[in-house]
Amino acid sequence: MSKELKNNVNNGVFEDFKPYVPADKTIPEITTTSTIIGILMSIIFGAANAYIGLRVGMTISASIPAAVISMGIIRGIMKRDSILENNMVQTIGSAGESLAAGAIFTLPALFIWSRELGMAQPNLLKIIAIALIGGALGVFLMLPLRKALIVKEHKTLPYPEGTACAEVLIAGESGGAKAKTVFAGLGIGSLFKFLADGIKLFPSEIEWEIRGYRGAAIGMDTLPALLGVGFIVGPQISAYMLAGAVLGWLVIIPLMTHLGQFVTLPIYPSTVPLSQLDYWGIWDSYIRYIGAGAVAFGGILSLIKSLPLIFSAFRGALGGFKVGMENQGVLRTDEDMSIKLAFLGIIILVAIIGFTPIIPVGPLGAILIAVFGFFFATVSSRLVGLVGSTNNPVSGMTIATLLITSIVFKATGFIGPDGMIGALSVGAVICVISAMAGDMSQDLKTGFIVGATPRKQQYGELIGVISSGLVIGFVLVLLNNAWGFGSSELPAPQATLMKLVIEGVMSGNLPWVLVFIGVGIGIVVELLRIQILPFAVGLYLPIHLSTPIMIGGILRGLLERTTKDETLLKDKIDGGILYSSGLIAGEGLIGITLAVLAIIPAGAVTVGELLAFGGNVLGKYGSLILFALLALSLMRYSFWKKPD
Repeated sequence: MSKELKNNVNNGVFEDFKPYVPADKTIPEITTTSTIIGILMSIIFGAANAYIGLRVGMTISASIPAAVISMGIIRGIMKRDSILENNMVQTIGSAGESLAAGAIFTLPALFIWSRELGMAQPNLLKIIAIALIGGALGVFLMLPLRKALIVKEHKTLPYPEGTACAEVLIAGESGGAKAKTVFAGLGIGSLFKFLADGIKLFPSEIEWEIRGYRGAAIGMDTLPALLGVGFIVGPQISAYMLAGAVLGWLVIIPLMTHLGQFVTLPIYPSTVPLSQLDYWGIWDSYIRYIGAGAVAFGGILSLIKSLPLIFSAFRGALGGFKVGMENQGVLRTDEDMSIKLAFLGIIILVAIIGFTPIIPVGPLGAILIAVFGFFFATVSSRLVGLVGSTNNPVSGMTIATLLITSIVFKATGFIGPDGMIGALSVGAVICVISAMAGDMSQDLKTGFIVGATPRKQQYGELIGVISSGLVIGFVLVLLNNAWGFGSSELPAPQATLMKLVIEGVMSGNLPWVLVFIGVGIGIVVELLRIQILPFAVGLYLPIHLSTPIMIGGILRGLLERTTKDETLLKDKIDGGILYSSGLIAGEGLIGITLAVLAIIPAGAVTVGELLAFGGNVLGKYGSLILFALLALSLMRYSFWKKPD
């Protein structure tokens, strides 16, 4: 941590706090340059996180990569010296990533229903409306909490991601070199993805059956984003995910294969006897439900375990509304967006939800959104200050919302496809609100440390919401048309889970035995004091996704074990995280591009099919070798990184 930041963070009381840029100094902040770059970062990282989140069930913070890229452009290329411009870029950019996370955790269920139940295709305008209204509500509901949570409790609420981003911005003299690291990862990730899944020079998914162990298989998706995810989350989380996958693919599937030899009739939900199913068929028909049960249990348990903290957070944050309503100070760093404007925005948006068909939930759904939105935005804003955005139980909040909403809707006769869509819409808005409130809190913490103007940051958040919200609907439609949600290419684990929760309450037409087996596994894992959610996600997803993540985690673990100097270790980890962020963004962008090409006709085939002329000539061993070289490139920017 820089000396200036240490001095600032360790200040005694908030009145004596002196930000990096003094309150009496005005420098460029929300400029044309910072707005345009921020919007681009919002769209790029929003789309990339949508892709990777649908694939592996987790998203990556865009704040630091966006700030670093901004420094490379504004300071390195344009030779402009304004830390607050860079801060505005990361504020706008990270808003897009958070909104995308809230959307992809819920809305893909609409597409799956349209395919499975013969329902109409989701309306693009309604998807955009859910994203925009949820994002705007998240901003407005968090606004009155800033003075209580960010200012008054500066010393007690660390907001880890926000503080880390401030450190990166303050250390901006090295921004050019760090930006090159992100761009290098973006270029390598893009090229690798294009060669693998664009021209198909080599397969991006490889697997081997284990001879003598019928039904068992090991595989790997040799893709850059998965390697990057593993390095970012570290060895422990990666190991939990792989442990869940091992239980599914090396224990449960072989067991079912062995017993299936003696079964001649189909077992629900499959329509084919076990004896005729291979490991992919068993995973699709049975393991996914077991994994969904474990994920649901983990989400609800994380919420229950957080209840004491949630209620104390809610009580503490309520004071923020009183503090936020006080007259604005004369200092630039104490200026907020008009509280009256925020409350007027909340009233208008809730009225739009309740009395127009744009979000089909009716007045009752609008009331539920207002109540749950107020509660979970308040909880999320304070919770991320204590445990960070990564450990914020957004999925648990959403599951709780869906359970209560589905029960209320069913009790009032709002059932059938319309009731299911209505319940999911309520959950989607709440998920976006919670994600946005947490992200905005981290951004305002960064701004508080570096000396940004809160009012300008709050408008920046709205810019990020609008830019990403207008794009995310098109991204979801593209990805669904290209590969389909719920497929092996895009499993969409959270959205599938939300779908199962609603179906379970509304119709009861679920293989509950499999779901409760997952719950039982979750209980065992919890008793062993293993983090349930990463384990459950690993059980739910194919093992092919967990193995490359584990390799990235191993690299991070080896780096931590072999580098004794803490300052040097932090520098190397930062380099690896920035390069990994680039890998994720690069693959995500090419993935979106290939999805576009996959639906553009070119005669009897599509452009994507015409492009795939490589024929996988390098084979799976060639794919494995190239992935090893990719891992070496990650080591180049971490293990062998020269000190700044």
